[in-house]
Amino acid sequence: MPKDTPAQQSVRILGLDPGLRHTGWGVIEISGNRLSYVAGGVISPDATLDLAIRLKILFAGVKSLVATYAPDECAVEETFVNQNPVSTLKLGHARAAAMLAPAEADVPVAEYKPNLVKKSVVGAGHADKKQIAAMMRILLPGSNAEADAADALAVAVCHAHHRSTLIKLGVKRS
Repeated sequence: MPKDTPAQQSVRILGLDPGLRHTGWGVIEISGNRLSYVAGGVISPDATLDLAIRLKILFAGVKSLVATYAPDECAVEETFVNQNPVSTLKLGHARAAAMLAPAEADVPVAEYKPNLVKKSVVGAGHADKKQIAAMMRILLPGSNAEADAADALAVAVCHAHHRSTLIKLGVKRS
């Protein structure tokens, strides 16, 4: 079978867990049903900076990740609405900055609800950060990601599990 057949073609996914204080990121590759860890980390703008500067740092950081890792697809965790509307709005700004960088590079961006991400990787929609990090170490050998970076890897893994359904349904991604 030739190397470039769809069954053998690998897909690189950038997962993002946006936040103003910490934006987790993780890059995985899928080949068939095999997941491989590529890289992960956190973009952490100085919390004392103005909002616009922090958003600029997030955008530039994600743009750099897109240039460095050349993902085929990107997945971002959706915003959950919390009790503080100002915090929710600021998180929305962080998501926009993070989503704009791959979109600018014509990388398709899919969005997933936090409970679906958790259920996809842990089996429970209300898993905590420690459970997610532990599961990422099992699913992605070589990954020692914690907290936000592990959450971003979980978003990428969730997308790996659900992307074929999106393609079959013809769902247009951002």
